Amino acid sequence: MRSRNIFNPDPKVPFKLSRSKLEDFTRCPRCFYLDRRLGVGRPSMPSFNLNSAVDTLFKKEFDVHRANGTPHPLMEHYKINAVPFQHPKLNEWRQNFQGIQVHHPLSNFIFTGAVDDIWVTPDNQLHVVDYKSTANENGVSLDGMYKDGYKRQIEIYQWLFRASGFDVSNIGYFVYANGRTDRKAFDGKLEFDIEILPYTGDDSWVEPSLLKARDCLESNTLPESAPDCEHCTYRKESKEVEK
Repeated sequence: MRSRNIFNPDPKVPFKLSRSKLEDFTRCPRCFYLDRRLGVGRPSMPSFNLNSAVDTLFKKEFDVHRANGTPHPLMEHYKINAVPFQHPKLNEWRQNFQGIQVHHPLSNFIFTGAVDDIWVTPDNQLHVVDYKSTANENGVSLDGMYKDGYKRQIEIYQWLFRASGFDVSNIGYFVYANGRTDRKAFDGKLEFDIEILPYTGDDSWVEPSLLKARDCLESNTLPESAPDCEHCTYRKESKEVEK
């Protein structure tokens, strides 16, 4: 049982809540409560090192154009009138466990999220950008249940940057690398098709969710499981078998 990062109900002490933990609350309040209130987290997932490598290389590639103040050729191809955003805090905003941070007084959360990239238009409006990588013979899209989490991710970043005083477009972008499996051989390298998928976000759900997450943590009653939560289903069924 964990003893760190446990919710403190003292109203004088802000509690740090990450984007991923609000996503946990959205998916299953019971798992969220067990983790942040009682210190029993979900089993850890393995690191997706190939995905992380793609993210790192994307950042290096777009950073060249950031330094030069020029659009990436992909941005020109998709007729996106913007360039990678230069800001002294960009590296801080990208760091896991750091990210962009906003104190939300109504919930008394310090809400955080680590963004992949930000682009800026000529009139200083920001576009939130997220890098994704996969290998799908049918191509990439934003359809599917787990893609809803991707969309919420963009919307949370939009909310965070708006709350930090920036003018943020509702349109965010996914830069998608799709690994190709139609090559004759591996030959020590992976090849990708790169696409940019636009997404029009709506962050109006974020603040109400922060307030609900606060109410959840302040309760002394363990909340109900989400009907489709695999973790709660496993715990329940394993208990039945053990009986």
